[in-house]
Amino acid sequence: MRMFHRYCLALPLIWAAVSGHAQTQTVTAMCSTDQGWCELAAAEFQKATGIRVLQTRKPTGEALAQLRAESAKPRTDIWWGGTGDPFLQAAEMGLLAPYRPNYLQDLHSWSVRQYAMSGNMVGGFYTSAVGFGWNTELLKKKKLPPPQCWSDLIKPIYRGEIEISHPASSGTAYTILAGLVQIMGEDKAFDYMKALHRNVSQYTRSGTAQAPNVAKGEVAIGVSFLFGFEPWKANRFPVQTAAPCEGTSYEIGGIALVQGGPNPEAARRYYDFLMSPTGQALGGKADSLQTPANRTFKVDPRVPNNELVRLIKYDFEKYGKSSERKRLLERWQREVESLPR
Repeated sequence: MRMFHRYCLALPLIWAAVSGHAQTQTVTAMCSTDQGWCELAAAEFQKATGIRVLQTRKPTGEALAQLRAESAKPRTDIWWGGTGDPFLQAAEMGLLAPYRPNYLQDLHSWSVRQYAMSGNMVGGFYTSAVGFGWNTELLKKKKLPPPQCWSDLIKPIYRGEIEISHPASSGTAYTILAGLVQIMGEDKAFDYMKALHRNVSQYTRSGTAQAPNVAKGEVAIGVSFLFGFEPWKANRFPVQTAAPCEGTSYEIGGIALVQGGPNPEAARRYYDFLMSPTGQALGGKADSLQTPANRTFKVDPRVPNNELVRLIKYDFEKYGKSSERKRLLERWQREVESLPR
């Protein structure tokens, strides 16, 4: 009887320990898409599950560098959003854990292909195409025509009027660089980027900077993913866009679990939430208007229609390799970034 009494007294202590563990369960995440989507997703997941989300926002190049630095003792559980090439490079380096969810039938074929290509280490999270956005009032004031083609951007009339991101830190800019190589051939693409360099006002760390800078009149023309300009157009800022007439590259944004992450169960729950119709719809609610991977819900009508864009046959396998990225970045830094403007 005395033993039973001691057992009963211990039960509340055991339950308190279990409850305390559930209440303090956490997931550590890196997000590389728009800040608004990052913050909204973390808040909604935490509200729905009680799991605390410790999340930082980093461009994909910086996120990849962090995972490499942490590889001996990973501190991150999940990485999501942002261009997929750095995700494929992380998979190649053994930094990611395989995960093949049971809802692949709910996803677009381009998303499913990313799983197959990466040994189930990278999923396709969304897609969007590269293009131009410009401030109509600034161009009118400066008496400049809006650009319609890649060839337009290197014209002397646009000297100092163009903003683009830096390919070493921004997956957006690397997608642009790799796309130009595939459109023009490597040597001609580098000649083109040298000419473009003369017209660039600055290379930003992040590929999400161009749309707000164009909308606010801080620069006349931005080169980035088209979806970023759409909320500013919808909110009646003087912004218009075009997809390059010669064709353009596009991204398949990534999502992945980190190999050896400290909270694998919570990470899988966050992953599944982000890929669900609820999680994917948060992009539109946060004015982040990429085409979502999940095809089982009604997409925000403001999302640009990629069927109207001349997309190239982007070689994700080749340009997703770390050796190819390193080689192209080194050549860009040596031949383009080093030039005066």
